[in-house]
Amino acid sequence: MTLRTTAGVFALFLYMAPFAAAAPPEPFGAVPSEPHLRWHELEYYGFIHFTINTFTDREWGGGDESPGLFDPSACDPEQWARVAAGSGMKGLILTAKHHDGFCLWPSKYTQHSVKASPWKGGKGDLVGELAAACKKHGLLLGLYLSPWDRNHAEYGRPAYIDDYRNQWRELLTRYGPIFETWYDGANGGSGYYGGANETRRIDNKTYYDWIPTWKLVRDLQPGCIRFSDGGPDIRWVGNERGLGYDPNWCTFNRQGRWPGVSEQASLWHGDRGGTDWVPAEVDVSIRPGWFWHESQNDKVKTLDELLEIYYASVGRGCNLLLNVPPDRRGLFHEIDTKRLQELGDYIQQTFATDLAKGKPAKADTTWDDPADFAAANLTDGDRKTYWAAADGARRAVLEIDLGGPATFDNIRIEEFIPLGQRVEGFEIDARSGGEWKKIAEGFTIGPRRILRTERVAADAVRVRLVKCLAPPTISTIEVYNSPQR
Repeated sequence: MTLRTTAGVFALFLYMAPFAAAAPPEPFGAVPSEPHLRWHELEYYGFIHFTINTFTDREWGGGDESPGLFDPSACDPEQWARVAAGSGMKGLILTAKHHDGFCLWPSKYTQHSVKASPWKGGKGDLVGELAAACKKHGLLLGLYLSPWDRNHAEYGRPAYIDDYRNQWRELLTRYGPIFETWYDGANGGSGYYGGANETRRIDNKTYYDWIPTWKLVRDLQPGCIRFSDGGPDIRWVGNERGLGYDPNWCTFNRQGRWPGVSEQASLWHGDRGGTDWVPAEVDVSIRPGWFWHESQNDKVKTLDELLEIYYASVGRGCNLLLNVPPDRRGLFHEIDTKRLQELGDYIQQTFATDLAKGKPAKADTTWDDPADFAAANLTDGDRKTYWAAADGARRAVLEIDLGGPATFDNIRIEEFIPLGQRVEGFEIDARSGGEWKKIAEGFTIGPRRILRTERVAADAVRVRLVKCLAPPTISTIEVYNSPQR
């Protein structure tokens, strides 16, 4: 390129620069990774507790149970996957090994597994069957491998950690993509321990040496999300009742937090302005127990109870992990199946039609480039686009004209979380007969808020962002009407 040509290009750049698109807002604070963003979109998936406990009518096994007890008469992981997918779940997480140490796959590192059971003549592999069923029905597969093993002779000693990691290596290399790995804080105490029948205590801050284990998971499954009450990717919400909290910050101070080691308030609410993106997952069972018990067949949660859980978890920006335990046949019980279908039908019918999609929207403040970050992005039906407030704004008013009276009782709002979580106070109004009335309010928004309101007839909806840590960015405001019940 000649000097004259170079100078001409530079002059053209100077001429066009004032008309170039404005730079987008800068990220604020901790932000999600790509695996985080994919995980947030899942919203709702299932947990499966199934092992020898199912046959002993216990919640926690002692580690001394005979593998001969595990013999489901009609085990069908495809039924689990079919029912789960029909209820709207996006994946299933299997307890590949619970605290009793019995493995649902033929592990090389223990004899206490399906290979020593009468099920399929010792040739079965339940993890493999579920992996195939999930693939067939479009579900993701996740796995829980209890850190505590009440059967293993070396538990409490360094040799067990090697076997624990080797079992993870088996699970992460044999069964295809794993979307989530799960670790809890139940560890150390009485157990069989290879026949020792004693109590062994461990230091849960140091014994497991978690960082190499988590690195192993990341190396073998780069897209996998790792759960515990210390992260490193997502955190426990701090209860097993199906309850998320408001405020719910996805930001979290990970330093000093491990499985079984955290602070209650941080689990509940996250940490405002925290150092890392570690959002909350809500785990709860459809029954009082985590494993199937015949005595609980009349205690399966009702649709109303499940809806309360849905709005208190998914609706508050958490992901919902709903446990459904197979019975001794190896099937989801008919009552559980019916309830899941009711929940799935209700969710599908409620969120089938966004009454705000394509409707005019306006804002009292907009980022420098209104073409790219305009209020119209709130209702374009694309959750990847977003509206942004002007630099320096800490409040904003967003209004959607519904084009005439519309009846609704659900409002869904999402922040554009690739740029961080910013909103810490909002209110929602509906306009009817020319007058505005507040119908809902909350603190954080984050990945999503779904707010149930009284059923109203209104021609406009207004979202007032009353307190923000940084200029807010909102990707969508959606309006829905649930079915009459």
